[in-house]
Amino acid sequence: MLDRRGVRDARRAQEFGGFVAGAAGRLLHTATLLTAEAPDANPRARRLLTRALAHTYAHWDHPRGEDPYDRARGHLATHYAHEVWHRTRPHGPLAALSPRERLVLVLRLYEGLADEQTAALLGLPTERVRALCDRATALVLHPPPRAVPPGGPLLRRLQP
Repeated sequence: MLDRRGVRDARRAQEFGGFVAGAAGRLLHTATLLTAEAPDANPRARRLLTRALAHTYAHWDHPRGEDPYDRARGHLATHYAHEVWHRTRPHGPLAALSPRERLVLVLRLYEGLADEQTAALLGLPTERVRALCDRATALVLHPPPRAVPPGGPLLRRLQP
């Protein structure tokens, strides 16, 4: 009995290791896009990825036939959505987006999910997902001009 369990655990670890080797890079990039961190300095994205992979490993043997990548991506997205209020102000091209807009844009355009899949994953109506994606795309392609802070360059020129 102990030998069977050891063999099963070794097979499970080997299968999961193969999955991580093939999917971790793309999942890390997805997490980095969600957190709007720089690719070379992304500790929050790495924490999100670690949690998603741990969740996927814990449920590795449960539902046969479910794609482990879909499970990991879904956990990544929902954990990001639930924890987003803890975040600091992001930087980068997606920083102008709200967390929900960023989540929809990454799932739709980077991950290639359909409107219906994204809506089901996030618990939103399909029309709302389309509207969020359209708005986020417009903001990324045509960012609003940055406001000049009070006493900006003009005040500095006037000072002796």
